[in-house]
Amino acid sequence: MKNRFFEIALQQASRLAGKSSRIMVLLTRLGSKMGTVNWTVDRQVQVREKFFTVGRLAKAYALGHYRDVPWRAMLALLAAVIYFLNPLDLIPDIIPVFGLTDDFAVLIWVYNAVGEEIEKFLLWEESKSTPI
Repeated sequence: MKNRFFEIALQQASRLAGKSSRIMVLLTRLGSKMGTVNWTVDRQVQVREKFFTVGRLAKAYALGHYRDVPWRAMLALLAAVIYFLNPLDLIPDIIPVFGLTDDFAVLIWVYNAVGEEIEKFLLWEESKSTPI
């Protein structure tokens, strides 16, 4: 997938590597933006769940609870979050109805690309008594 805005998000994500506090700030921003999105459309509910899973994985990674994810996969997931948070991307978020379409597409693309790693995380999370 060629998307200059995603490439910029990847560069920004690489600067977060190993900086747990900055990842946690990013996740706080993710939570805030997720609170502003209308998630009532069926398809968006599935995307919302993917964002929650990515957020839990990133939090577990940042806190050092779960590190069994390749660096490149973590980088792609963080870049997807950064892309979602950036209001000026391929389709600016201010455009009604379509503004978040590219954000959701990027998340789904990354989520599917690292799906095996996410499945491993979900199994790990399930083996714990409570989610992180």
